[in-house]
Amino acid sequence: MSLLKIQGLTASYGVSQALFGVDLEIAAGEVVALMGRNGMGKSTTVKAICRMIAAQGSLQFAGQDLQRLPSYKAARLGIGLVPEGRRCFRDLTVAENLRATSRPGDWDMRKVTALFPRLGEREGQLSASLSGGEQQMLAIGRALMTNPRLLILDEATEGLAPIIRQEIWAALNRLKQDTEMSILVIDKTLSELAQVCDRAVVLERGTTVWSGAMQALTPELSQRYIGV
Repeated sequence: MSLLKIQGLTASYGVSQALFGVDLEIAAGEVVALMGRNGMGKSTTVKAICRMIAAQGSLQFAGQDLQRLPSYKAARLGIGLVPEGRRCFRDLTVAENLRATSRPGDWDMRKVTALFPRLGEREGQLSASLSGGEQQMLAIGRALMTNPRLLILDEATEGLAPIIRQEIWAALNRLKQDTEMSILVIDKTLSELAQVCDRAVVLERGTTVWSGAMQALTPELSQRYIGV
């Protein structure tokens, strides 16, 4: 059964149209990669799902019409976002960042710090004092504290040191294995995506041009739609 189902999604920034027909479906417990070259509509699709921009088309989550909801009500339905650029609350401590988004459910401080022990070690530090990788862990932990049904990660490993990237991919694998959470991942590293994602959806010029199992995303298709 679909948790998120998007059909014919279109969106614009003023007079500039960014999405021309995006179709995307995520089942409960499924991990899906949203792929494509830069500027093809991936982040705009995420903003539409989270109700951060106006969009047209069918946008259903857990049987409800997201088009009718403001962003905060969409979040309360169970959509957790790890935004591009992290956007941690710089003047709050790690613990305060996590408590700020806390909602009832299984995910609490104990579980988040078990997933990312570095956060437990730095609970009292201001987020501004953390490294980029630690801030990314905090952004993921903050989204988990909302106890989402769908976790969306927008370029969560971009620009990070290899060892930090490995920690984040390991955490996503644990989420896949140990929870029933659905996950939508935007990333450019095909090798890591192949290890954690069940399916991929590829966008080109604001339109869905391919979707299928990760194993079916051949090198030829990858080069055609994703390669530089």
